[in-house]
Amino acid sequence: MRITRTSIAALLMLGLAAAPALAAEAPTEAGTSFRTATEIAQGVEATASGSAGDYLYWSFPADAGGRPTVKATVKLPETHAAETWQIDVYDGLRRRQACQYGAQTRTADADTASVELACVLRTVRAWSEPWADDPLPGTYYIRLTVVELATSDLGLPVEASVRVDSKDIGGAAAVDGSLAEPLVPGVAMTSASEDSENAEEDGSAVLSSIDPEDGWASGWWSDRWVWTAVGGVLAALAGVGGYALTRGAGRPPGV
Repeated sequence: MRITRTSIAALLMLGLAAAPALAAEAPTEAGTSFRTATEIAQGVEATASGSAGDYLYWSFPADAGGRPTVKATVKLPETHAAETWQIDVYDGLRRRQACQYGAQTRTADADTASVELACVLRTVRAWSEPWADDPLPGTYYIRLTVVELATSDLGLPVEASVRVDSKDIGGAAAVDGSLAEPLVPGVAMTSASEDSENAEEDGSAVLSSIDPEDGWASGWWSDRWVWTAVGGVLAALAGVGGYALTRGAGRPPGV
């Protein structure tokens, strides 16, 4: 087969077009603990199969200035008793983060096809006092499990899906300070599957391999800088105008 420049260019374009699709490939499994949490990127819906009574874990990155929203859907068996499901979100220090609003816990009546959960976190801050419990940049963990379940339904198969999206709050959430490094502890399933042999040999832990699209501390620029600059310009103009008025008022007529 003859290979021409046109065919090479077509292959390159096809490869470039397929690269984003591969990068955004959604995971189809979940971890069973913090250390084995499956990494997911924001804006990507991840799915997993499990059993009623299992703990399902995912992890995702969240940077300063964003307000993450975690949504989960659990598809239940055709026949089941009433059961209550819950999602919990933890930060990189494994501190449970409270939800501003959303149905974090919801009860599915008997034979209900599915149950939907949601948790809107507080805005991630670039810096916080050591004693505070504010969300900070780094890896966050999602835990999905059933908290009330009939004994007869224990172990029944379920299908779960989760998705994380963030809203950029902007300068309203800006603070004067930043962390030296984001909080990204733990071993994620994707990293462990690739480097499990090396990790066992040297005994070192692999940090999370998923970062925000623009890198960590991508929120250093916000509209706070714009309003600060506008305020400075207005203050300067007001000073010049006030000086002109007072200087003019003090002069005698005809001068």
